[in-house]
Amino acid sequence: MINYVTAGESHGPQLTSILTGIPAGLSLDVDDINDGLAARQGGFGRGSRQQIEHDTVTITGGVRHGVTLGSPIALTIQNRDHAHWAEIMNPTSPATANNTLRQVTRPRPGHADLVGGMKYGHRDLRNVLERSSARETAMRVAIGQICKQLLAQLDIQLVGYVQQIGDQQATIDTTLTVAELTHRIKQNDLRLPDQQLVTSIHDLIMATKKAGDTLGGVIRVVAENVPAGLGSYTNWDTKLDGQLAAAVMGVNAIKGVEIGDGFAAAGHYGSEVMDEISWDEQTGWSRLTNHLGGFEGGMTNGMPIVVKAAMKPIPTLYKPLQSVDIATKVSKKASVERSDTTAIVPASIVIESVVAIELVKALTATFDGSNLPRLQQSLAVYREELRRY
Repeated sequence: MINYVTAGESHGPQLTSILTGIPAGLSLDVDDINDGLAARQGGFGRGSRQQIEHDTVTITGGVRHGVTLGSPIALTIQNRDHAHWAEIMNPTSPATANNTLRQVTRPRPGHADLVGGMKYGHRDLRNVLERSSARETAMRVAIGQICKQLLAQLDIQLVGYVQQIGDQQATIDTTLTVAELTHRIKQNDLRLPDQQLVTSIHDLIMATKKAGDTLGGVIRVVAENVPAGLGSYTNWDTKLDGQLAAAVMGVNAIKGVEIGDGFAAAGHYGSEVMDEISWDEQTGWSRLTNHLGGFEGGMTNGMPIVVKAAMKPIPTLYKPLQSVDIATKVSKKASVERSDTTAIVPASIVIESVVAIELVKALTATFDGSNLPRLQQSLAVYREELRRY
């Protein structure tokens, strides 16, 4: 089963990760990984930092001549903005009056600043916000892009996109395939499948920026051709929908996760929510609808997986809210860091990435993932077994 750890601060020298468990024999397209990183930096409503950073991944282990070896994969992403912070964020130099500039003592409501400082005993809250920053998600996108390439080799496709920004919600056509959704969201800079909303949402974002405020929204991820039976009903911590929900909730600013119809299902009768079962000699088992988002009993049921995530507005406001200085205990306005009006567009790519990671985790935990051909063969045999059940 794959696993990974990331390290690095927002304005530190680089982000670093070690990714384990990717099968040997996967041909990696580094340009594709970098395209995903570039997409994460795009989208309407982004701030000025994205004009500085031009993220690209460097692979320093686990890959030879573009093909994975089955050993741990070492990844780095340089922080180009570190050039302006080299003295302040130097990992090894002793603290001096010069390199402790830009201390943060006025925590932002809604951010990790205050609680992180309380927990770890930091008197400069920059020690908290530098790691709690969404900058870390760049590495999760790089890992997610590797996992997406592996999923593609297993004939599994997925896409994450924006369903809602602020109070404006796109009309979702649930019959669209992943390929069709991907085509539609590439037609605008909001990753919206509903082109008619683009102008009004642009206006909303610009008005919000002028007001010094921020916006959140809702992200939707769809994964197709995931085999039935991933996860397990036998214990609470083996339920794949729970693992997906935890991974999605672990992304910065996510405050709610739904599978399928989610909270809306609570307001309907069971007869309206349960997905009736069908069987066909050629394709095997299926469901007539997909209200449950591809899960039953914590296991995939072969229908498209649908995961939705609610993202709160970014807590850094250019018209800051009231806070209290941790040094003087005097009420003051919260600190202001460089930020976005909304990061819902890049967040959709991050959520897509963590879903891809969790699906690969489940697949490599279920089948022999030592090398790609063996994994492909095992999955093909399993799919045929399910079809004939």
